[in-house]
Amino acid sequence: MTAYFIRRLILVLPTFLGITILVFTVTRFVPGGPIERMISQAQQMKMAGGLGESSPGEQNQPLSAEQIESLKKYYGFDKPVVLSYFSWLGKVLTGDLGTSTRYYDPVWDLIKERIPISLYFGIISLALVYGICIPLGIAKAIRHKSTFDNVSSIVVFVGYAVPGWVIGVLLLMLFASQYEIFPLGGLVGDDFEDLNLVRKLIDILWHTALPLVAYVLGSFTVMTFLMKNTLMDNLASDFVRTAIAKGLSFKSAVFRHAFRNSLIPLATSFGNNISIILSGSFLIEKVFNINGMGLLGYESVVERDYPVVLGILVVSSLLFLIGNILSDICVALVDPRVKFE
Repeated sequence: MTAYFIRRLILVLPTFLGITILVFTVTRFVPGGPIERMISQAQQMKMAGGLGESSPGEQNQPLSAEQIESLKKYYGFDKPVVLSYFSWLGKVLTGDLGTSTRYYDPVWDLIKERIPISLYFGIISLALVYGICIPLGIAKAIRHKSTFDNVSSIVVFVGYAVPGWVIGVLLLMLFASQYEIFPLGGLVGDDFEDLNLVRKLIDILWHTALPLVAYVLGSFTVMTFLMKNTLMDNLASDFVRTAIAKGLSFKSAVFRHAFRNSLIPLATSFGNNISIILSGSFLIEKVFNINGMGLLGYESVVERDYPVVLGILVVSSLLFLIGNILSDICVALVDPRVKFE
């Protein structure tokens, strides 16, 4: 098993290089980068300063050629893509993710500041998803084709068909705008610092309720049906039917024999959820104005803040690759028959 995990760790490096090379190359050829944004800002400032009667050529190009070359050199756009990539990779290996072209702060500081918020929502969402989908999947498998199974399937499929951010918009319109039960967004209220400890906790939970519903409704459908279908397959297997034929109760057959084997497919996806926990949801955090990793990534893509985009990619891709290895470990813990050769 040790040799297997060593080989998996070695494969992390070429996979990481492939992901970063692809995204880095795309950022170099997609229009609307930091230089174009600065040219646009300079043009707006020039027009706002009363210099709007310049010639059309000057309006379209407010910066001189020397200034543009200086900007290209500053952001590393004056070098070929290959040299720029290895220069960026060398800094990443030393822990330097670069500087944001929008906030002008170190990228790692921006990410580190928002990780706790996404981690807060991610851990609670993951606990609720597994806490709902496993019991619900068991109940649906035991009561297959019953009224409960049919009605719950309709509800689950509707939740799966509607994206989480759309559910978030509907929740905001209904419970925040129309009935004003919950706040319109954010993680804390404006008077948060003036509250005592108990009221601070209530305020956080009050702001957490709607985003958490949007997170959970869009995530648990697949695992619910995976749990149900796997458990039904195990209940129909020979070893379970033999155990029941020998006098074992149905409840014992479910929880002592079929249940553990049914957890194996869920264990394969558990490690991959680590990257989802930290990276958050771009659109849900945008809808609820939650200043986490998702909102940072969304704004960075929109504003073409490539250092932040690449920094988030580095963190999320490494967590995803490590999560794949953790998934194998989870499978080995759930199923002792698994031997990694």
